[in-house]
Amino acid sequence: MLKKIFTSSFLLLVLSTFVYGSTVTKEQCEAKNGSFIYAGNECIEYKAYGSEDSETITVIVHGTWDLGTNTLGRYGPFAETMNMITDLTTIAVALPGYSDSSTNNLKPLASKEVKNLAAKKEYVEFLGSLIEALKKKYNAQNVNFIGHSAGAMMGATLIGLKPDLIQNIALAGGRYDIHKESDEKDLISMIDVLDNISKDTKILFIYGTEDKISKPEVTTSFYEIAKEKGLNAKLVKVQGSAHIDLDMTDTATEATVEMFEGE
Repeated sequence: MLKKIFTSSFLLLVLSTFVYGSTVTKEQCEAKNGSFIYAGNECIEYKAYGSEDSETITVIVHGTWDLGTNTLGRYGPFAETMNMITDLTTIAVALPGYSDSSTNNLKPLASKEVKNLAAKKEYVEFLGSLIEALKKKYNAQNVNFIGHSAGAMMGATLIGLKPDLIQNIALAGGRYDIHKESDEKDLISMIDVLDNISKDTKILFIYGTEDKISKPEVTTSFYEIAKEKGLNAKLVKVQGSAHIDLDMTDTATEATVEMFEGE
């Protein structure tokens, strides 16, 4: 059933793209129709399912898609499904340049002008500002995080930069040591902030056996590093899964829900 839902939403995603590049002021952002929040000097579109007052919120962050992709066409239905399963307010966000989110200061993750945006400290700090703004808006005390690909990479780094912000984090198909991929000097990833991560933060590393973008050994080897550091980490294998739908597979969803529920 979940597979059918996500297949349909993926088709919607493919069919719903447009040109990115808008600059939006705070005043314009607050006047927009729909769900928008101004954070980190960006106007971010999101889809939320649940109440306006929630002790715990779940934030879902996508990875790299083609420029201008309507990521909420795919992640909105996933957020709704997670809300129904967990009964927690669940929010899917569109990062700068995706859906109707602005590009005031940050380029889309797929930008050809700047490489490795998900490993730029400025981008990770922006993500922290966005989550803090959502936490404030929903009067939340705790935050769950689901990140896929570049979203997982940024979330993993964020829990080292802001150790008290996120309590439970599910990382699907991410990269955690950017220095194995690039020689650029100004990049940051989870390996650089391991010592700052709270031992109380629950971390779920999810990998697909058929993932060709973030190969299984990327996750399995880093999981061992995290465990050696004493982090509260768990490893989940999704047999037969490729990269694109890894975070939405039944195996990943079940493991994520179990973590959120403290099981």
